[in-house]
Amino acid sequence: MRIAIISPSFAAPGAFTELHEQALRRMRGLGWEPVEYPTTREVGASPADRARDVTAALSDPSIDAVLASIGGTDQILVITQMTASQWEQIADRRPLFFGYSDNTHLHNELFRRGIPSVYGGSTQVHLAPGSGIDPLHLASLQAALAGSDYQMQRPGWYADFGVNWETPEALTQDPAHLLAPDWQFRGGQDAVTAATWGGCLEVIADIAVAGRLPAHIDGHILLLEASEECTEPWRHRRLLRALGERGYLSHVAGVVVALPPGANLEGKTVDVEEFNEAVESALHAACPEVPRVYGVPFGHTLPQQVVPYGGAMSIDPRAGSITCHFGTVHTRAR
Repeated sequence: MRIAIISPSFAAPGAFTELHEQALRRMRGLGWEPVEYPTTREVGASPADRARDVTAALSDPSIDAVLASIGGTDQILVITQMTASQWEQIADRRPLFFGYSDNTHLHNELFRRGIPSVYGGSTQVHLAPGSGIDPLHLASLQAALAGSDYQMQRPGWYADFGVNWETPEALTQDPAHLLAPDWQFRGGQDAVTAATWGGCLEVIADIAVAGRLPAHIDGHILLLEASEECTEPWRHRRLLRALGERGYLSHVAGVVVALPPGANLEGKTVDVEEFNEAVESALHAACPEVPRVYGVPFGHTLPQQVVPYGGAMSIDPRAGSITCHFGTVHTRAR
């Protein structure tokens, strides 16, 4: 299996090369052939150059999947550089793309063109550091690559962030484990199955301001997760409240909210329950009858499990389960 590694935002492989090389070794150990591009390791590459590599990877028929090395903060500029002809090349190929955080931009653009993808995964964050790849992350990643159903698991522990990449310990040591809160099911109790849309809250705000939201997300399950910036919860409430007032959230089928980081490496903190209540206050007003689940590990905390984006997911509040139907994201052309 040939897996492209691209850096549409920050080129972490160029800034932390030893970690990147460890990720490559682990990929090869799994039988995957990593394929790099000129800007994969080029820190500070121009948006136009990154757009060129994004197009090359997503439209290459010899590539089985495309994995972002990490997120960042300026992928919005890469989207601006991509031309109609580049998107036509990508649409003809219908690639299988993995990424999270700032990669919400690419997921959203693929979604707007009817191309499902997989939210989550990162060579630098999830494959490279520590003693090995987390088993739950790997299980979800392999299910997504195979197009299998995957029932999301409660890992029992979490970490807000990993070991500092600027230290040699990042190559071998795992982060300290914190006790993970159980998932909270609110709203409707009927099981639902629907395609998903959403992503990183901070990036959704950028997408909305840039005028790049899908025309509607009626009938979809909304995915929401917060970044390591530890944004004040009231800001997320205001974003979701504004989307609700626009009527954008009135007809969603359900909502899945990731466990947010409670702290970051810079020492900023956020109260997880305050985050949940801020988000819930806006969602309860906009879509009170649909099932809403909080604390699911698909965002910035570790360990992460990947989920469909534009593909189908099932929420069953009575069973307390969430199932990812990855066969629905396998639409790529051969």
